[in-house]
Amino acid sequence: MLTVMPVLKGFVLGLGLIIPIGAQNSYVLSQSIKRNHHLVAATICVFSDFLLMAIGVYGGGALLESNSTLALIITWAGIIFLSVYGVVFFKSFYQGGKGDVLKSMKPSTRKAVIFTTLAVTFLNPHAYLDTVVIIGSISGQFDDAQKSTFLVGIMLASLFWFYTLSLGAAKMSPWLAQEKVQRVINLLVAILMWVIAWSLFSSL
Repeated sequence: MLTVMPVLKGFVLGLGLIIPIGAQNSYVLSQSIKRNHHLVAATICVFSDFLLMAIGVYGGGALLESNSTLALIITWAGIIFLSVYGVVFFKSFYQGGKGDVLKSMKPSTRKAVIFTTLAVTFLNPHAYLDTVVIIGSISGQFDDAQKSTFLVGIMLASLFWFYTLSLGAAKMSPWLAQEKVQRVINLLVAILMWVIAWSLFSSL
């Protein structure tokens, strides 16, 4: 029971932090609707989370909290990137489309998907807050042996969520890619990115 409980706590906590819509989820969703290297995007999100979560559990959270210069650089990078990212989605919403959106959308290259997925992960300060700081702080309640099983639980949550989101959205893409639905999604993503960017700016 000592090993099962940390895993379950980690899994539940992981889902609680990952499921709320954010930059990673928005990008994976958009690529899944297009069926454009969506599994590549999901895989990068999962392994990026694995790295950040491990850093948090094994002491990286304290380092990030104590280095104000590093935190400031990450915050400004996030503000700029998320603001531009929001403009891109708002432009897609504003321009709209005609006919079958799936056929009209120009697919991104694998390299572009890889770069953008890494950007929405590592240029988003909220990713560090959730995975490094919060998870790192909570992991302090466990002893060294339990930390590993707690980490496994959080990693399983990330694995489960991103592949479920990616495969589920891809399966529903004929409906999600309808012009009206796609425009609403693009507008919501744009607003979300700007809200996150503003919240980061307000915290400076």
